[in-house]
Amino acid sequence: MFITPALAQSGLFGGDSAGMITSFMPLILIIVIMYFLILRPQQQKVKQHHAMIKALRRGDTVVTNGGLVAKVTKVIDDDHIEIEIADGVRVRHVRAMVSDVRAKGEPVKDDKAA
Repeated sequence: MFITPALAQSGLFGGDSAGMITSFMPLILIIVIMYFLILRPQQQKVKQHHAMIKALRRGDTVVTNGGLVAKVTKVIDDDHIEIEIADGVRVRHVRAMVSDVRAKGEPVKDDKAA
């Protein structure tokens, strides 16, 4: 009496489960595609950047996020490094703001062993 004949035919309220799965399939497909095309490569890039920052050492030539090309003169702690941007000009820099390592420096020679 209160339900119209079109709604009472189980098209909107009572439908079968196969119809619901096929109606949600495009949404699920879009989410999966977005994960593989956007989220997963971004996570891998962040992981590579983190490994690159952890591997910084004295003598490396780096490019900062501001575009400066500098040489690492001292690794202060886990968050900061000291870089030389010109002859005799050394500044303290945040490690996370290094965008690229151009050339790896030679390993530091340990004078204590001699």
